[in-house]
Amino acid sequence: MKIGILGTGRMGVRLAIMYSEAGHEVVLGSRHPARAAGIAEKLDHPLLTGGGYRGALEAPVVLPAIFIRDGLLDQLEDMRDRLAGKILIDITNPFNDDYSDFVTPWTTSGAEQIAARLPRTRVVGAFKNVWWEVFDAPDFGGRRSDVYVVSDDDEARTEVIRLGAGTPFRHLDAGALVNARTVERMTLLSGELGTRYGFFPRMNYTLLGEPWTPGQADHTVGPLIA
Repeated sequence: MKIGILGTGRMGVRLAIMYSEAGHEVVLGSRHPARAAGIAEKLDHPLLTGGGYRGALEAPVVLPAIFIRDGLLDQLEDMRDRLAGKILIDITNPFNDDYSDFVTPWTTSGAEQIAARLPRTRVVGAFKNVWWEVFDAPDFGGRRSDVYVVSDDDEARTEVIRLGAGTPFRHLDAGALVNARTVERMTLLSGELGTRYGFFPRMNYTLLGEPWTPGQADHTVGPLIA
């Protein structure tokens, strides 16, 4: 699969490396093509090339690595026709300038706002819960980090999970796009907790659990929800 990444910041470059190492052709795009080309040349991976946004937008899967506070929504609206029918992987959290809060209300999410602006685009939220530092060392004592994948397009959500094969992360089907509200807020919480306990930004969520069957343990009263 060919993936076009818009943006050469710390998330965009790390995702470009991750996907190319997983065997996907990646075009790293920048408003300044020479910058992206230079980064790709230094990384020296056969499946990774750098250039402008135009080349990245030719891919069937596009991943913008741009903050909403930096004008992502307006930039994407200018690309509306070129993004029609494509899968767009939204990784953004709507942080304010000092990362203390969001610029969106509780009743929506960054992913939903993108979907509203681009009704012909297949929007999938992913990597919203992953801080940039985790890409450099995603293994936590032998336990893989999770990526929560959300979308109202079941096939697109499945495709993004499939693209995660061969990456260091475990990709989980997290349901509908509305669940991006929860995932984004979980990231805001992890930032606060990580700062308080000295983990920031090396931290992530991992879903823990094991199968439960009725009568498995006599001393339990069973699941809270039947």
